[in-house]
Amino acid sequence: MPLHLIKLCVGIDSVEALRVWRARRAAQGHRSVCPTRQTPRRAAELLDGGSLYWVIKGQVLVRQAIDEIVTLDSGTQPCRIYLKPELIETAPQPRRAFQGWRYLEAGDVPPDLPTGAGEAIEPELAKQLRELGAW
Repeated sequence: MPLHLIKLCVGIDSVEALRVWRARRAAQGHRSVCPTRQTPRRAAELLDGGSLYWVIKGQVLVRQAIDEIVTLDSGTQPCRIYLKPELIETAPQPRRAFQGWRYLEAGDVPPDLPTGAGEAIEPELAKQLRELGAW
């Protein structure tokens, strides 16, 4: 079973905003990357099919498959976690705020939404349904 990471998506308030930002960066010739201060010690497990799950506004909503992990010699954020460009929406899963990234075991990840399902329900309605225990 692959190992995954989970990280807050700071400055982004929706999956669509993340999609637009990633597309703009790709158009400028940049790879999808997550710079960090610490290199994951379990990098081999992450590279064996792992993904980075993004927490947006207190909920896991989307993931990106991990493509490559590179450690540089210097800098304040010497580790680069390169991600595949495709954003895969997941079933919403509430998460409290935390700093940095955390490992996420395969059994704890939310399931992927079927293609196109992310547009089927408004985020606020989905949040209310989860609070009521209906979803």
